Order: sequence, then structure tokens, then C-alpha cells
Amino acid sequence: MRIARLSFLHVFVQVLLWSCSAPSLELNDKFTTYDQLVDFFFQWREFQKPPLVNGVPDYSFPVMHKQHQELTLWQQRLNSFDTTNWPVSHKVDWYLIYAEMNGLDFDHRVLRPWERDPAYYKTLWMERSDVPAHEGPTHAAIIELWTYTFPLTEMDKEKLINELRVIVPLNNQAKDNLTGNAKDLWIAGIRDIKSQQADLAELLDYPEVRLHNDLVDVLEDAIQSTAEFASWLEKESASKTGPSGIGKDNYTWYQHHVHLVPLTWDDEVMLLKRELARAWTALKLEEHRNRNLPELKVADTPEAFTALAERSAKSLLKFLEEDEIVTVKDYFEPALRAHHGQFVPAERRNFFLIGMHIDPRPLYSHFYHWFELARMDNEPHESEIRKGPLLYNIFDSRNEGTATAVEEMFMQAGLYNDDPRVKEIVYIMIAQRAARGLGSLYAHANEMTMEEAGGIHSEYTPRGWMKTEKELLIFEQHLYLRQPGYGTSYITGKYLLEAVLAEWARLKEKRNESFRAKEFFDSLNAIGCIPTSLVHWEMTGDNRMVREALE
Repeated sequence: MRIARLSFLHVFVQVLLWSCSAPSLELNDKFTTYDQLVDFFFQWREFQKPPLVNGVPDYSFPVMHKQHQELTLWQQRLNSFDTTNWPVSHKVDWYLIYAEMNGLDFDHRVLRPWERDPAYYKTLWMERSDVPAHEGPTHAAIIELWTYTFPLTEMDKEKLINELRVIVPLNNQAKDNLTGNAKDLWIAGIRDIKSQQADLAELLDYPEVRLHNDLVDVLEDAIQSTAEFASWLEKESASKTGPSGIGKDNYTWYQHHVHLVPLTWDDEVMLLKRELARAWTALKLEEHRNRNLPELKVADTPEAFTALAERSAKSLLKFLEEDEIVTVKDYFEPALRAHHGQFVPAERRNFFLIGMHIDPRPLYSHFYHWFELARMDNEPHESEIRKGPLLYNIFDSRNEGTATAVEEMFMQAGLYNDDPRVKEIVYIMIAQRAARGLGSLYAHANEMTMEEAGGIHSEYTPRGWMKTEKELLIFEQHLYLRQPGYGTSYITGKYLLEAVLAEWARLKEKRNESFRAKEFFDSLNAIGCIPTSLVHWEMTGDNRMVREALE
């Protein structure tokens, strides 16, 4: 048993630590100031992290059980705040903490990633995510290798060594903690752990790494430990027979109370079916209208792709500036250029690379993501609560929804007036997002396996673009099974943002004011990366979306 592996002293010390970390509660008191909320936020974020044992986060059963018990006290204290006379922006910040606390509660009650999800124990991340935090659940001691510059300075080398030392004990702990029976999560998670083994081996060949024996030693230990962990997972996989989805009711609760999305599982099925049919219909009618136009040329050499990427990036940035879509900041261009992409031979292109080699502008529009991250880096939000990434991917409806929405919004505003056939790519991308999200819904309802959900994803993406390279299909469906609501957030978030724009424009018209796209997007950007239901409240003064989610 798990507890048998823990010494009595260790358990006693952890319980004592949790007791000391509990908030000082006088539940009859009323907290009335926003400054108190900010102080509380920092305390909450410290509580949310698991305790460290020799620098390693502890996800053992007694520690997690104690954290869940303590959470009730934190929720009671949050509810004791009197926000009656606060401005909307401060009330919104209260809801962000409320949502995060519900996320931790759901992790303990349902998701239990430390027990059910082997990929949770992936530690090394080679690249930055295009959203505020990594997609899907991650543990509390991940290594962001992309933040390091090689060759390493002495200080950075010591920092990286200390971070890498977490891997061996965490892998060993995982063998005790992983007692779940979620078959698809277990089997797909082995891929993530093997990928970490390969990444660690690759790190040995980074500039001057092999000159540092202490760094090489810790890397070799981590490689061996990760390989042993992957082998253990493979051995245990034969005994895993249970479902991986969380069920319709849990899915709806999670969307409502954590991501503040006012849609049920059934609502999302209907919406994604509608978007899938709409995208296919629009694509075929667009193809009909363009039938006498020449086909778009594919960049078939590195030189052709470089020229296409440069032309496309300039076209998008010029459009955003000259057509007054959004205030183009100095950091927009370098943020986009850093993700231009590179030429990939036709036989190795996945869904997104196929479109990118025809015309990158639809995907570059989706790269609104990188503008938003650059904004967080260069112009962090004044609210301490919104300044950094929200926990539990609560930002998905806003970030993924906006990035998906602007693909079509920019098209409708005239981005492709110079070449109408590019509109076809936009509708193909919408169809793909709807198909993969629909599959993920059925997987969470346990009506389909992950593989069967991938079948919808593949079969209902136009032109067979999801049949060319299986790794993307596995990655996406695995992520969406790990993180409920993420697979649908592209389409549901798009729908919610369109509702914000519609209501914002309606109020403008009612006041005899002109709609200006630049004003809308600048206002959206200023609010930050928070759930779109809360964006709706701030931009329109109407909190109906939040009320609908929490009814």
C-alpha cells in the first residue's frame, strides 16, 4: 500500500505543515477591501502548491488528502469577502480565485492527475506554450528549458542541476502514487515519459553541456530513471482496463464552476456539430465561388517557403495596422517572426504545416497567441491576480477562443481580399477544431475510446489533412482527455467571444456610437487572459454569462 511506504514521521511532519499553512480564520469577520483580496490571493497560491520534500513536490495520499480537507477553510474565507460595492474589475478578480479553488477541488474529487495520469509526471519542457501556461495538468516542479541560454553561465548551470535533481525522486514517487485505472490516459502517457527520456538525451548535446561533469551526471541519472519509469508504466499497462473520461455531469460541473463556461456537455455537442456543418458548407460554397480562380501554390522549396512566410507576416501586420483592427505594438512583429516556421518536406507535414505551406496567414492569425504572451511579458496587467497565468488552464476559453475567432474575424474584415482562395483554409481549420472537440466530448462521456474520438477528428477534417501524420492526432486527443474542456475551447471560446462582440456592438449602436474594431480588440486585450464570461461582464456590464454558469 502507498501509506506503508511512507514513514510515520514523514506523514506526521506533512500533516503538521498543512496545519500551519491553514488560513487564520474568523468566519464571522467580513473582509471588505480589494487589498485584502490581493494578499489572500498570494496566500492561496502558496497553499495550492504541494509541500516540497528535499525540493520534490509531494503528491502522496496523506498529503493530498490533507490538502483537500484544508481547502474547505480557504473557500469559506474567500466567501467571507463582502464585494458589494467593489467595481466590476475587482469582483472579476474575486471570481478568478473562486474558479481556481474549484479547480483544486475538482482535481481532488475527480481528475486526480497524480493518481490517474502518468503524463502528469513529465518534468522537462523544451518549448514555451503558446498560451499563458502549459496545456493540460502539470506538476509543481517542471523545468522550462526554453528559459535557458546555452552555453550556460555558472549560475544557470547550478540552477538547472538543482531542477533536474527532482526527476529521479519524482519518478520513484510516481510509482507509488499512480494507482488509477484509466486505460487510455495510462497508455498514452507512456509516450510523454519516453519523449522526456529523448529530450534529456538531446540535452546532453547542447553547447558545452558535456564539459560539465556534474551536469552530465545528473542528466544521465535522470535518463536512466525516466527509462525505468517508462518500462514500469508499460509493464503495468496490461492491468489497466477502466475508462478515462470524467462523465457528462462532471464535465458540465467543471466547465461551469472552474472555467466559468455557461454551457453543458449537451450544449457543447450541439454547438460543435453546428460549427462543423457550417464550416464544411462554407468551405464547399467558397470552393464553388473560387472554381475559376487558379489553385493556391504550395511552397515546395525552403526558399519558396521563406519568401511566403515573409510576405504573409508583412501582409498580416500591415492589415492589422492599416485597417485599424488592433493597436499594433512594437513587440508584435518580433513575436510573430519568432514563429514563422520553417520548410518541411511534404511527406512530413501535419495538418497545420499543410496549410502553412500554402498560405500561413490563417495560422499566423491564430498566432494572436504570441501577441498576447508578448503583452504579458512587456506590459503585465496591473492586477496581481491577472498578471500571471491562471491555474487549471482556466484561460482556455479566452486564449484559444480568441485565437480561433480572429482567424475568421480577420477574414471577414478583409485580410484575404487579395486572394479569396485563402478563405478555404480558414474554413478547413474551423472544421478541424470542431471535429476534434466533438471527439473529445464523446471520449469524456465514455461513449468512445480516445482512438475512436480520434476517428471523428480525422474523418471529419476536410481534404484528409488529419490523415497525413498521426502524432498530432494522438497529441491533441490525449491532451483533451487530460484537460476537460480544452478540446472544445477553440469553438466554445470563439462562440463566447462573438457573443461579447455582438453585445458590445449592440450597446454602441444603442448609444448612437460607431463600432470600431480597434477599440473592441484593444479593450479585450486590456482586460487580460481571463475566462470570456468574465470578459463579457467587464466589457458590457452584464454578468449573465457568469450567472448562467453558476446557476
